[in-house]
Amino acid sequence: MAQQESRHDWSDQYWWSHDGVRLHARVYAGPEGSENAPPILCMPGLARNARDFEDLAPHVAQYRKVIVIEFRGRGESAYAKDPMTYVPLTYVQDVVALLDEMKIDRFTAIGTSLGGLVAMLMAATLPGRLVGAVLNDVGPELETAGLERIRDYIGAGGSQPTWIHAARAFAELNGAVYPAYDIRDWLRVTKRTHKLTPEGRIVTDYDKQIAAPLRVPNGGDAGVDLWPAYRALAGIPLLILRGELSDILARRAGEKMAAELPGARLVEVPGVGHAPTMDEPEARAAIDAWTAELPQA
Repeated sequence: MAQQESRHDWSDQYWWSHDGVRLHARVYAGPEGSENAPPILCMPGLARNARDFEDLAPHVAQYRKVIVIEFRGRGESAYAKDPMTYVPLTYVQDVVALLDEMKIDRFTAIGTSLGGLVAMLMAATLPGRLVGAVLNDVGPELETAGLERIRDYIGAGGSQPTWIHAARAFAELNGAVYPAYDIRDWLRVTKRTHKLTPEGRIVTDYDKQIAAPLRVPNGGDAGVDLWPAYRALAGIPLLILRGELSDILARRAGEKMAAELPGARLVEVPGVGHAPTMDEPEARAAIDAWTAELPQA
């Protein structure tokens, strides 16, 4: 059974996957009177966790209940025994297990990168249940160069002695993504993506084995046509965010997505790559406008 523990402005929700992995989410209650509104499911990127939404989640929780997922192998979710379960279809099953346990029929989603792919797959496999979506710098067509960049660093080992050292190392790796960041910005995002070990070292906050499926020849989602999953988002409030400097979602791909579904809105976030944090003013304004369009019941 799931259990909740109160802390800060959210409660910790734990549940079990079908293959016995204990999973975690943060739940923000939302305002009084929003109980019947479909909640907002926030789903992070490949190497990210619930802290990616530490600013956005309480902001959108002004409007309705928010559930921030931590995929298996990230944050407070347990690591999987089988690394080949670190794939989108398993993440879909994990999230559906939570929705069923919480008796949530209809929901909306904000998904960054991998989280957006999971949202598209849920739209395709759970017809009628997803009633609004934000795809943050992701879509059915992704740039090979950007995917190769991610494959090159994901799962790499190493640790740092202090948060400043970790922030500088993270900045060196991701400087092209956030070129305007100063050391305070890098410290903020490093504390979202890293953790302090019992030995006093700073390491990335995910199971290094999440990279395993990416290294299987012709594995993962290579060659899979995701356009049918994207088209399953037709008829609902849909926001596509694209980082101006993104090497994952090309501008032409974002424009094609917006043209494919008449209700889709494409917003480019200036000065950032893959992926916008959604704390940027342009992203936040677009999300507020999207929230206003969501069904109330």
